[in-house]
Amino acid sequence: MTSKHPIRRRDFIKSISLAAPVIASGCQLSSGNKHAKELVADLVIIGGGVGGCAAALAAARKGLRVIMTEETDWIGGQLTSQAVPPDENPWIETFGGTRSYADFRERVREHYRKNYPLTEAARANKQLNPGGGGVSRLCHEPRVALAVLNDMLAPFVSSGKVQILLQHAARHAWTKGDKVEAVLVRSVESGSEVTLRAPVFVDATEMGDLLPLTNTEFVTGAEAQSETGEPHAKAAAQPHNMQAFTVCFPLEYRPGEDHTIEKPREWTFWRDYKPELRPPWTGRLLDLTYSHPHTLEPRNIGFDPVKREGLFRYRQIVERRNLMDDSRGLDVTLVNWPQNDYLLGNPFACPADAAAKHIERAKQLSFSLVYWLQTEAPRPDGGTGWKGLRLRPDIVGTKDGLAKYPYIRESRRIKAAFTVCEQHVGTDARMKLLGLPKEKVRAEEFADTVGIGCYRIDLHPSTGGDNYIDVSSLPFQIPLGALIPRRVENLLPACKNLGTTHITNGCYRLHPVEWNIGESVGALAAFCRAKKKLPRQVHADGALLREFQNLLTNEGVPLTWPKSVFPV
Repeated sequence: MTSKHPIRRRDFIKSISLAAPVIASGCQLSSGNKHAKELVADLVIIGGGVGGCAAALAAARKGLRVIMTEETDWIGGQLTSQAVPPDENPWIETFGGTRSYADFRERVREHYRKNYPLTEAARANKQLNPGGGGVSRLCHEPRVALAVLNDMLAPFVSSGKVQILLQHAARHAWTKGDKVEAVLVRSVESGSEVTLRAPVFVDATEMGDLLPLTNTEFVTGAEAQSETGEPHAKAAAQPHNMQAFTVCFPLEYRPGEDHTIEKPREWTFWRDYKPELRPPWTGRLLDLTYSHPHTLEPRNIGFDPVKREGLFRYRQIVERRNLMDDSRGLDVTLVNWPQNDYLLGNPFACPADAAAKHIERAKQLSFSLVYWLQTEAPRPDGGTGWKGLRLRPDIVGTKDGLAKYPYIRESRRIKAAFTVCEQHVGTDARMKLLGLPKEKVRAEEFADTVGIGCYRIDLHPSTGGDNYIDVSSLPFQIPLGALIPRRVENLLPACKNLGTTHITNGCYRLHPVEWNIGESVGALAAFCRAKKKLPRQVHADGALLREFQNLLTNEGVPLTWPKSVFPV
């Protein structure tokens, strides 16, 4: 029988879009009222960023049925929706991350080799840096990371082991005693709601959104030195004092063209804005001179989109010299600079309406930076502005050309069974504590290690008026105790919400570390299910802990650093 209303191809494609919630065969659909659905899985992950994706992969590989939500329409977090190329340790090409993270990195390179018209030299380069940026050995476009992550998850999505609910955010949770029973998520498009149930929940949101919803004890901002003993801690706790967040954006330069944007609504404010920081900032925020993160002395590395030097090269994500002559296009840089760090508030330390205002003002700051670069920024030839600078909305998948989601450096953090402090990982703090010279000092060795990481203790200027805190740290371990809430039994962190302090967040917040945290948490959920144990029981039982660590080692998660590594 022929339908009177045949479905057109475009309508069919729209109907099966990944942006809409789809019930996967591996998840149980329970009865509910006509306005709500209920999904049950072995593991529910709220947040589809770097840690969330790594957790989903690890759990699915061990046979768990996983539901992962993501607030935007792109999974990948820092790598994609926030448009932040990877910040990594110096040894990352051979060591310093998990096997699956190394697989992700190689898949990024293979994506370029397979799909881009690379030059012969670029194609042959085993350590190809697609974008040529200086901040990372693997600067790449957000869409490439998105494609790779979707490819890595594809077999599990196809089999029904993993279900991804895009554009869904947590709005409510139900708890019983010390356990989370269910989480309600809401579609940001339609407003429809789904209740998610599982034995274990993972908070992989960028701001630790699940912690207040589940009444999980957490901390925000700067702790008191009397509490942590950290050399760089505050005399008194400052819960609202957190690192700046940033709305990133991509730029290209088209000589001889005029792509000047409309003057931003808050242009006058941001043009004249001078951060009030301790020690003092160098002057106006919209200026090529800014505080050197290490010394706090004035620094100016310049900006030249013609020669692709200075700040333009810093986070460049498209390198035309890697492409064949007939398809080069233009170089593209990703702007995540001191000049668009937003210092006037934090989007989770205030009511929802105030949070939205802070994000909107951060966008105004980024637009004002674009306008300033186009109209007032000093050029090497003595002129001002580059009218040919153009936003690239296609690269970030938005209409306005700004990233889909702010880059959040500091989150709510669980009150954990163990908290990593500066004296565990900071170079100078360890030297003073142990009475050893730099060449002999090592980070605290944790018997419950579930991974490794390395980055300087890098704190951007803060909402409390602090200038940079950027000090040397030692290659460190990730202790399981930092992933175990003090009270709640079945909630695990997989982003920047683990048991660190305001200070040590500065070295535990980067891409390879977040991936390792997520992978270890996903593996822990599977291990707990197999052993019929709770996470804290695994942590407390020496034999179980060693068995879990052996599992991680077999899965390619390094637990210790070689003795040849050095402070960064």
